[in-house]
Amino acid sequence: FFLILINQANAIENKILIKIDNEIITTLDINNEITYLKIINKNLDNFNKKEAYKIAKDSLIREKIKEIEISKWIKKPVVEEKYLNPIIKNIYTKLNITSLNEFEKSLNEKSISLEEIKKKISIEILWNQLIYSKYSNKLKINKDKIKKEILLNKNTKLIEYELSEIVFNIQNNQKFEKKFNNILEDINNIGFNDAALIHSISSTSKNQGYLGWIKEASLNKKIKNELNNKEKGEFTNPIVIPGGFIILKINNIRKKDKIIDIEKEVNLITKEKTNEQLNQYSNIYFNTIKKDIKIHEL
Repeated sequence: FFLILINQANAIENKILIKIDNEIITTLDINNEITYLKIINKNLDNFNKKEAYKIAKDSLIREKIKEIEISKWIKKPVVEEKYLNPIIKNIYTKLNITSLNEFEKSLNEKSISLEEIKKKISIEILWNQLIYSKYSNKLKINKDKIKKEILLNKNTKLIEYELSEIVFNIQNNQKFEKKFNNILEDINNIGFNDAALIHSISSTSKNQGYLGWIKEASLNKKIKNELNNKEKGEFTNPIVIPGGFIILKINNIRKKDKIIDIEKEVNLITKEKTNEQLNQYSNIYFNTIKKDIKIHEL
């Protein structure tokens, strides 16, 4: 009788909440996702239970959709430890944890295994691999043009922006103005970073939309013009990009000395432009496959 009561309690605790094709998301999955997101992003503590639940739910739905698609294209969806370890180290280093053992102990105390973290990272790596295999031949990057522009400006100081982003799109009959006003209201009330957690569909949303330092020379003309009209701490109007819209916030601006190693600079800018285009293709592809996936909340 006692065992039956325990099983009934567990069933109530861990019920199925969402079906995504043949995959499911349970109460336990949501709770684990909230815990995981709080580990990598302390700002999630600022949200109430309902808000945290929605952020975790949206995050898991995106993850499940990616996992379903990966299984269709990649026969052996396994990522080697040598690719996982640097990313894991980067996570626990940001948390001021000095070793993997200490990090694993910290995870166990929160009832999360290191294997769960590895799986999440693996899905993102495999997704990026899938996007690259599909779209690498469509990348439009002119290295000669990049080099020419660098040579023209080699004696001027280089501008770099530390940026955060909110990437969003419009679903079905949703109106752009209403969607943007909702985002704007949250930016004004809780700040850009927390608004990114709620609204951004980019993989950067888990890190509050943080992009890091981006060279001005790697940005397209439209984005460059928007940023040139903004100061540190300000954010742009929504900018149309393939697959949706992007709002960029300038966290900081710096000017670096003139270029010494031309080839190195060309390679850095090429890498940033490549990442930008692949991210856009990632959003386009995700939006496309999501339309064909049945998501049913119970």
